[in-house]
Amino acid sequence: MPYVNVKVAGELSKEQKRKIVEGITKLLEEVANKPPSATYVVIEEVKRDNWGKGGKLLSD
Repeated sequence: MPYVNVKVAGELSKEQKRKIVEGITKLLEEVANKPPSATYVVIEEVKRDNWGKGGKLLSD
């Protein structure tokens, strides 16, 4: 049972989320022979104020 957690800075549209879930599920099926019915994908949208890189917030 694959479990994939995707974290992104900012918000995605429902269509973008749908494409991400479909793409990851298909990739796991093709590469690892995992059935789509067993694959879980969670998308977490993180506010840019809550994510930092290189000592700075992404929102700066």
